[in-house]
Amino acid sequence: MTPLEYLEKYGNPSKENIERLNNGEPVQYIVGSVSFYGNIIDVDKRVLIPRFETEELVENAVKYIKKYNYQSIVDIGTGSGCIAITLKKFFPSVLVDAVDISLDALELAKTNAEKNNVSINFYNGNLFEPLNRKYDVIISNPPYIAYNEEIMDIVKNNEPNLALYAPNEGLYFYEEILKNVYKYINNNGLIAFEIGYNQGEKIRKLSEKYLKKYDFEIKKDMTGKDRMVFIRVTDIR
Repeated sequence: MTPLEYLEKYGNPSKENIERLNNGEPVQYIVGSVSFYGNIIDVDKRVLIPRFETEELVENAVKYIKKYNYQSIVDIGTGSGCIAITLKKFFPSVLVDAVDISLDALELAKTNAEKNNVSINFYNGNLFEPLNRKYDVIISNPPYIAYNEEIMDIVKNNEPNLALYAPNEGLYFYEEILKNVYKYINNNGLIAFEIGYNQGEKIRKLSEKYLKKYDFEIKKDMTGKDRMVFIRVTDIR
């Protein structure tokens, strides 16, 4: 489906909106919402546009949560709230918390949670900073694009840089989470990351550096690229 066809199907193909489209604005921002795993998520320039790769992250996380009967989840860098909202809908009785450093993003995430009739605890802060408990699942789609990496103009010129780029070849937030994870994860808990296509083995090395006993799995997305990492931590000190 072309952006114009998307606009005609889901939005208002007014002259003004078509002009916005022609000026390089993402059609999802013009429409004002996207469907994410069957849930309607409002989006605007405060947050990253949810993508199908993140749906795959959620789909695989759901399998782990069911298998191990996990009862508490935190979404680090929640953005629009799409991950946290979808997981809460799958598991209504499970505790779901969500963190973001951007107050603007959190404002929209809270609106999305209300519209989707789910109860999520939202916290403002950097990574684990506002948290004071341990979780069974730590899930994150953090900024992971290296500053020198070329990306499409439509992404670079519209979506928030705060949600796109990270230092250390895009690995900064993965390392910060792994470095501090023992304070915030329960024994046999799960770390679930969305990753860049070339970051899986680098995150494996970071896991070797900061974790002791764990199970590590890289999963590919539907295009065949490495896109997700799942780590079960089995040696809480």
